[in-house]
Amino acid sequence: MNELNNKNSRELTEHFFRNEYGKIVAVIMNYIGNQNINTAEDIVQETLLKAVEYWQHSGIPENPTAWLYTTAKNKTLNYLKKNKTHLDFLQSAGNHSIENMEIEFSEEIINDEQLRIMFCCCQPNISEDTQVSLILKILCGFSISEIANAFLTSTETINKRLVRGRKELKESNLNLKSIEFVNNNLDTLLKTIYLLFNEGYSPTQKEQITNNDLCLEAIRLTTILTNSSIIDNKSNAYALLALMYLNIARFDARIDSDNSVIELENQDRKLWNQEFINQGIYFLNNAIEKSNSSKYLILATISANYCIAKSYAETNWIEILELYNKLVQIENSPLIQLNRTVVLSKVFGNRKAIEKLLILEEKTKIGKNHLFHSTISEFYKNEKMIDKAVDSLKTAIKLTKNKRDIQLLEKN
Repeated sequence: MNELNNKNSRELTEHFFRNEYGKIVAVIMNYIGNQNINTAEDIVQETLLKAVEYWQHSGIPENPTAWLYTTAKNKTLNYLKKNKTHLDFLQSAGNHSIENMEIEFSEEIINDEQLRIMFCCCQPNISEDTQVSLILKILCGFSISEIANAFLTSTETINKRLVRGRKELKESNLNLKSIEFVNNNLDTLLKTIYLLFNEGYSPTQKEQITNNDLCLEAIRLTTILTNSSIIDNKSNAYALLALMYLNIARFDARIDSDNSVIELENQDRKLWNQEFINQGIYFLNNAIEKSNSSKYLILATISANYCIAKSYAETNWIEILELYNKLVQIENSPLIQLNRTVVLSKVFGNRKAIEKLLILEEKTKIGKNHLFHSTISEFYKNEKMIDKAVDSLKTAIKLTKNKRDIQLLEKN
């Protein structure tokens, strides 16, 4: 029985570690400043270690979250009392006495502070890779090894990114009362969150098909944005939230019993999560009310078309092609052009799609991407051009570094 209690307390602590880590770090940083981010993380680590020790011996408290907040609060106050050098920072923040200071963990303060840290992490002088790494570490509670696994790189690389990123954070002092700064940098933050979601939706990690934790964290962070009162135009945030909900709705149908990828055409639509689809449609309608067009709005509308179609054959390919035509006017990237040709083939046939892809290969570097060769291989196969289909498929396999994608290609 004691072993069972210890196991339950460890599992519960791990759950709260992931869910509460970023909240507590963000609030503590508000009181000790960005320049002491390492100290804030140390305090949270000590709080969680104390939770493991205390809960195993004394049992799980009735309100574990409140226990964590109280412990973190006391540790922060003790730290401030021992480090009088923080008085200048505290006074500048309006706190004139450590003895009388109250550290609050209300939902409003937690969300405000997480929002502030998000924008700090996404400053223009911080690289995209570092932005995502900082958010995963500080706000999502991911370990360095988990971040390294997510991006298929070494812990040393991630550690270097975090060291550089923390240095930039220490030198920043973002004031969320600067509405102009928040709204001018919202697109950068949304792009970072979208990168985080995409890494979960199609991980670079070998053999891994999806990483639900990353996707759910991306949704949680975007929800903070949509609930914020300081963001003027939330249309892109609503659109991104819609896109993510509509995409994760198909998660359970993307994997077969052998843990292999199932393509959209062959997915069992009964496995699609209708609650997530409804959420996606709800946020999509909110986005449409507030904006005429944007990248995320178009992508979400494309996903909505897939989700509401009764079958793959009944998909409204003409409307989706029109949406892609609008999308390339906003972001004419080779990958978007590649995705457009798949829809183009449904409307105008494979040969038209092949023609467009060959032009795209000539004008861009898309030929270095395995997706180009796997896509054109499928078009060749549909047109009974078997030799070309086989050659393209071999090239795609050669260029693919992810075992998950190799297995999918070899099925063809």
